[in-house]
Amino acid sequence: MRHVIALDVGGTGMKAALVGADGALLHQARRATGRERGPEAVVETILGFAAELRAYGVEHFGESAVAAGVAVPGIVDAERGIAVYAANLGWRDVPMRELLGARLGGVPVALGHDVRTGGLAEGRIGAGRGADRFLFVPLGTGIAGAIGIAGSIEAGAHGYAGEIGHVVVRPDGPECGCGQRGCLEALASAGAVTRAWAAASGDPEADAADCAKAVESGDPVAVRVWLDAVDALAAGLVTALTLLDPRTLIIGGGLAEAGETLFTPLRARVEERVTFQKLPEIVPAALGDHAGCLGAGLLAWDLLAATEPTATELPATEPTAAARAGQAHATRSHPTDDTNPPDDDPLATEVSA
Repeated sequence: MRHVIALDVGGTGMKAALVGADGALLHQARRATGRERGPEAVVETILGFAAELRAYGVEHFGESAVAAGVAVPGIVDAERGIAVYAANLGWRDVPMRELLGARLGGVPVALGHDVRTGGLAEGRIGAGRGADRFLFVPLGTGIAGAIGIAGSIEAGAHGYAGEIGHVVVRPDGPECGCGQRGCLEALASAGAVTRAWAAASGDPEADAADCAKAVESGDPVAVRVWLDAVDALAAGLVTALTLLDPRTLIIGGGLAEAGETLFTPLRARVEERVTFQKLPEIVPAALGDHAGCLGAGLLAWDLLAATEPTATELPATEPTAAARAGQAHATRSHPTDDTNPPDDDPLATEVSA
């Protein structure tokens, strides 16, 4: 059975899949990234994981993968296949496409930025399916964005497009890791809500999920913390929609798992701020945990389509079984402060379809 390898590399865990030509997840697996072992060890773990997936395909589907796609965090040069910089993995100028291609017997390899890759999947087969213009914004430990245009993701002239988390919304706000003050990420990410709620509640172990629960129970301090973050988020999103004019605004990541506890006030705050702008539909992401792998699979199939005129592309019309699984994931009610699973995630063992 014709298939590709898809890898989604996070700071804590790696998610992988074998993806069929119809978009089906034929086999899934997870591993700890193991970043504490150093950047070179992480690269070797990725290469070994990919080789195992290739061997699984040969054993169970009668042939090896015809291509591979990998999504990684940080700054990515997709055209040259280089992971330029990833602070949480300690990477600088890792030739990921070349290394993976060599380990996988010379198959073509596509490299993508993790958020833009997840946005590609959401746009084609997830919450943005059918929208010619969309903006995907996952709210996790940080905030980034993916700009969708006619089924593709805009990377920008230098690969930095979509970094909405570093739009300054409150110049006198807290310092951000990028060096600026008052960035959206420093005020409205799951990480920011966790810090604010831990301080306000006096519980250093409290996180964004606890804040959401307290909001739902009517705690006035939690409501203040939550709405402060929502207001900052609305300010950043209105800036983005003023520049980009998306038809659909897709919100994902940990905070989105709070459901209407987030979306009801967010829609109201965005609507209050717009003047001449056209208000987009604001919807939760549909693919959840599967977005990165599905997007990496799309990158691989797209690469094949560009080099093999007869290659089959993933359909852009009907949601796959993985998309439906992701929609079920999206109904979970409370946020976490990271979009990657913990190393001891019970799904860390392989699961085949």
